[in-house]
Amino acid sequence: MLHDRIPETALDWHRAGKGAALATVIETWGSAPRQPGSQLAISGEGEIMGSVSGGCVEGAVVVEALEALQDGHPRLMTFGVSDENAFAVGLACGGTIRILVEPVGAALPEALLSEITAARAARRAIGYGVTPGSWRRRLVTPSDLPDRFRADASGLDASGEIVTLFNPPLRMLIVGAVHIAQALVPMARLAGYDPVLIDPRETFASPARFPDTVIRHDWPDEGLLAEGLDARTAVVTLTHDPKLDDPAILTALGSEAFYLGCLGSTRTHAKRLDRLRAAGVDEARIARIHAPVGLSIGAKTPAEIAVSILAQVTETLRRG
Repeated sequence: MLHDRIPETALDWHRAGKGAALATVIETWGSAPRQPGSQLAISGEGEIMGSVSGGCVEGAVVVEALEALQDGHPRLMTFGVSDENAFAVGLACGGTIRILVEPVGAALPEALLSEITAARAARRAIGYGVTPGSWRRRLVTPSDLPDRFRADASGLDASGEIVTLFNPPLRMLIVGAVHIAQALVPMARLAGYDPVLIDPRETFASPARFPDTVIRHDWPDEGLLAEGLDARTAVVTLTHDPKLDDPAILTALGSEAFYLGCLGSTRTHAKRLDRLRAAGVDEARIARIHAPVGLSIGAKTPAEIAVSILAQVTETLRRG
């Protein structure tokens, strides 16, 4: 499942005959509430998915999108403190935001959007460029983009081309169907992650305990490898059982996963480190482990611990 299905939703609406437009934040200044690359899909029936401003200018963008669906032309929109229309829809003081609106089919080719969604499904980053005026469009590989685009971003390059990078959706692979996982799975989903639960113990990892959740009853290392570990993946181990956690940890340490957090007390983690060193893991890789897992906020309950874990994952993603 893709949690952040904005391009996919726009394509689905278009193919269903409803009509669809895709709005993308391409530049911001000051206190604009959403970062470049943020997107909003709008159907011809006025349905919306996503956000370009946290609610401030969505109404105006929807109106322009519906007009774009009528005339087939893209739009470049700018809202800011000097723009009376922006004040009317409540843009934050001091903020300016520039948005590209493209009707699917008429301006943004269906085939091109289909390639973008296929790349996301295959967990492959892909860039999309459009040149205002000529409205020439092309797909680019991330390696062809300047460093500042190699994140969830959109903007203008030196030639004036608008470039947006579509990264694979964020994922969280959770090892251990424990009480903390029952709180962490829905929290992760709300935060924009596609959660996957991995636990060979079917009694614990059951649909009754984890409704609407992707569950793998594999041995943890096998489950991680089957899902694939890339730079858009966080791994959290929660079982407390070395037979389950250690294989998963070793697998994650050999991957590009941006986060690895492991449940356990300081004493438990010390024993874990002894086992990892005995297995030949070097100190540089050991330093990647966040343990005891989560930010130190005095969490006690499973839900509070889940909050601390998600906070630490967010901090690692955003601050490195």
